[in-house]
Amino acid sequence: MRDRLRELTDRDREVRLEALRALLAGAERGDAAAKQVLEEIVTGYRNFDPEIYSRALNLLVLFGDESLAEALLAALADEEYGCQAWAATDCGILRLQTAAPLLIDLLRHPDALARESACEALGEIRDPTAVTPLAQVLDDPAEHVRAAAACALADIGDDEAIEHLWTALESPRRPVRAGYLSAALAHPATKTLDRLIQATSHDDPEVRFWAARALGATGDERAEELLTHLAAEDATVRTGGHVSTAAKKALKTLRNIRKHRRKARAREQTT
Repeated sequence: MRDRLRELTDRDREVRLEALRALLAGAERGDAAAKQVLEEIVTGYRNFDPEIYSRALNLLVLFGDESLAEALLAALADEEYGCQAWAATDCGILRLQTAAPLLIDLLRHPDALARESACEALGEIRDPTAVTPLAQVLDDPAEHVRAAAACALADIGDDEAIEHLWTALESPRRPVRAGYLSAALAHPATKTLDRLIQATSHDDPEVRFWAARALGATGDERAEELLTHLAAEDATVRTGGHVSTAAKKALKTLRNIRKHRRKARAREQTT
């Protein structure tokens, strides 16, 4: 496997990639030598092509642990190397609390992929100091970044984080397609269910529309009666859809979730 280390810096891209594939396959089999070489890619990342580094990081779970924290933090702060997005992802996978300040800085990166990865990592780390910066990203120009920020706030899940999600949903400036906000609010359902129920009678049909979608995703049986009532409403929203359509889809989602839960319980009882 040490021969593969030399091949990783070969001039021929295919030789480099083949060496990396062999190392990853070895790590998957539990080969200690392969894992050691892969760790050297992370710790000495500046000696390797960014493609090799980023592809190795994609499968860090095969060989990495918190012993690589210092090297990951170095790559996360390295603006010239160009792999901050991948370093951010793995800081999240390893839940490195020490990475939080750098990840918060990365929320302002010009590359949308880097901003998205920073959001996802902060959600994994669940650092409450990230709540306000993540809330600001709810206005990001890229929808996938806004969605990642909303999901991260739901993962952090404290009162301040949830309030930011509500503020964004109820704001007249909310995006036309705010499905990621309703999905985020459905995620910590223990904290948001009562307010989602109240939102089904909100004056704004847009709020009723997205509240219905969120209620369906909770799978909570208390939502069925309300959704059935909303399914008879004809109010139109900016996308051209109807509150009734959202409620009908939510009912279908709700019933499917409950059905899967019943099957899962039955399997557990049988086991």
